[in-house]
Amino acid sequence: MRLNSLYIVVISIFLLGSCSTTKHLPEGEVLYTGIKNININNKNPEDDGVKAIEEATAALSMAPNNSFFGSSQYRIPFPFGLWIYNGFQKYEKGFGHWIYKKLAAEPVLLSSVNPNTRTKIATNLLKDYGYFNGNVTYKIDNAKNPRKAKITYDIDMGRPYLIDTVMYEGFSGYADSIIKKNINAQLIRHGENFDVTKLNDEKARIITLLKNNGYHFARNEYITFLADTLIRSGYVSLKVIPRTDIPENAKTRYYIGHTTVNLIGYDGEQPTDSIKAIDFKVNYFGKKTAIKYGVLRKRFLYRSGEPFSQIKQDYTQEALARLGVFKFSEFKYVPRENTDTIDIEVNSMFDLPYDSELSFNLTTKDTKQTGPGAKFNLSKRNFMRMGASLNLELKGSYEWQTSSTVEGKSSVMNSYELGASLSLEFPRLILPWVKNKIDPFRFPSHTNFKVYAEQLNRARYFKMLSFGGNISYSFQPRRSMKHTVTPINLSFNTLQRRTSEFDSIANQNPVLFYSLDDQFIPSLTYTFTYDNSYMKKKNRIWWENSITSAGNVTSLIYAAFGHKFSEKNKELLGNPFAQFLKYSSEIRNTRYFSDEHQLSFRAMAGIIWAYGNKTIAPYSEQFYVGGANSIRAFTIRSIGPGRYKPATDNTYSYIDQTGDIKLEANLEYRFRLLSNFAGGNLNGAAFLDAGNVWLLREDPARPGAKFTLNKFFDSLALGTGIGIRYDMDFLVLRLDWGIALHVPYETEKKGYYNIPKFKDGMGIHFAIGYPF
Repeated sequence: MRLNSLYIVVISIFLLGSCSTTKHLPEGEVLYTGIKNININNKNPEDDGVKAIEEATAALSMAPNNSFFGSSQYRIPFPFGLWIYNGFQKYEKGFGHWIYKKLAAEPVLLSSVNPNTRTKIATNLLKDYGYFNGNVTYKIDNAKNPRKAKITYDIDMGRPYLIDTVMYEGFSGYADSIIKKNINAQLIRHGENFDVTKLNDEKARIITLLKNNGYHFARNEYITFLADTLIRSGYVSLKVIPRTDIPENAKTRYYIGHTTVNLIGYDGEQPTDSIKAIDFKVNYFGKKTAIKYGVLRKRFLYRSGEPFSQIKQDYTQEALARLGVFKFSEFKYVPRENTDTIDIEVNSMFDLPYDSELSFNLTTKDTKQTGPGAKFNLSKRNFMRMGASLNLELKGSYEWQTSSTVEGKSSVMNSYELGASLSLEFPRLILPWVKNKIDPFRFPSHTNFKVYAEQLNRARYFKMLSFGGNISYSFQPRRSMKHTVTPINLSFNTLQRRTSEFDSIANQNPVLFYSLDDQFIPSLTYTFTYDNSYMKKKNRIWWENSITSAGNVTSLIYAAFGHKFSEKNKELLGNPFAQFLKYSSEIRNTRYFSDEHQLSFRAMAGIIWAYGNKTIAPYSEQFYVGGANSIRAFTIRSIGPGRYKPATDNTYSYIDQTGDIKLEANLEYRFRLLSNFAGGNLNGAAFLDAGNVWLLREDPARPGAKFTLNKFFDSLALGTGIGIRYDMDFLVLRLDWGIALHVPYETEKKGYYNIPKFKDGMGIHFAIGYPF
């Protein structure tokens, strides 16, 4: 039966492969098979020339069928989509029609590529970049098969025209003074290449200047350019002038008048009452404003009587959005008739008061370990009418080891983790020295107060309680940059229960015992994050660096009272406190070839150095690898440190497979399988993961755990695998199958692939969201 099925599959693939890819082309049509070559003459290697060529070649490019990563020149040798198109086109219903609808690829025809139009567009783009003598032509190559064709394009750039003089004329007195005052910021200068995109940018710069200085109704289309190429050969003389037909209100410099805010309920409740102070009025529904008047007023970063400024309006809208209480805020600007005063009316509709989110994951491995987990978040918007968010988070995870060898039972629960946290987040900085000021930084800022408690239970060994709290501040000087400072972070770890079995383990491995011992962790942390994903570039980078210092401020306080800074066993609140420095860095780079093909890379590194009061880092601060978002061929804490291998009968090994150093790298190719599949997209992935953790100091109980360059690459765990993602935009369901290729310790199998049994080197992970 199995052989018959295999024969059917093989025969089907053979028949599809033997199908002509041009069999069902419309009469007179030719199949486009890509660009053969793009020849460039008189190439300009300068940045402006490179930019012009990129734009021109982008206009010429079009991916053929079975394109490799969206390339216009390179194709995958197996045109599977075209085979399906030709083989299943005849089916109008049933399973054959379903296959055709989901897997067939429409042939890309030469007529749809339209090279004649593309060359005209590319030629015009060269002219836009100052190559007025540039020209683009094409040739069709279908000598081998008249029904298939490649295209060769020839681009002659010619000589670029340069800017000679730039003059600003015809503006009103005040507008002219603003332009001249900011002339050093102009974007078009003598000697530079003529570039239409720079002209448009200069136009936008001038309009921005005017709008930020009272000219609310100024528009880009109200400015034009006069260009003369006859005065000097190869050069362009420019005049920047306002158009003669612009309306009067665009010439008027406006001043802020009254501001009226209409608060609308999330069910559409209209205002029934109002409160007003000087020139700021709030219309609201109910007995009192749903948000405090003072909180709302501070979001408006302008004052009555000052000139209209578009940048202040933009900051105001962002400040209202950051409150997180409004579904939308619509601004209307109403000029008073025959005056230079403009009134502002804002309609703000409240969002739902509560928001909740539930996520879960499930990990299973053939080594008899299974671990489900869940996290629930509940947020109360506009807490106490302060524009703050009160957030409750509950999380839990379990891990079973299913094996008849564990105390003769078929299923024993090895561990569980439970946690709860409560945080209050303000969309502004809460600091004594910025009290009563209006968002002192003109960019997003947040203050977060948090308390938490976590319970960790390792059945038959120990139970540990961690609790604490912190205060953190974050602010963004740019949209792509974020600084987070946690000046106060207090954490307590205490062992509530220890078994005799754990004590026997601790006697063999004192380092493990010290890392889990009762201790107090006072620390401060600084984190810097760079993220350019909002730009929607093809190459998107996310990079985060974090440094933590623990116990040093506390030691300084001890020293102030006469204790030696180097003194050990110092205590606070009856517990010894930890001293360490910790640094971690993570970078993610995703290359978007198209919406359907991406290559994503992640690299992580971290180190923690414990010293002074305790030379063993707290267990909760140590690094580990493995799991659904790490090296997916292995479960959490099942690898390392270094080349250390727990004994095969060591059922507690998961407790101490942590380290002071961490290195990890992941590479994942993501591709589209089916579009518009049951309300979402079905995507596939192939990945490669590598990494490990190590110790900084020797540990006799864990030989080979210390970091050394000797056999470094052999000490990296390596795994590969494939996955499926069901992407519904707002939710991503992920299933990954990890396959181990190499473990960092010696096994009974020689060679780099040292997994004794294939089935023992597999990990299956079901999770929410992408791994990175």
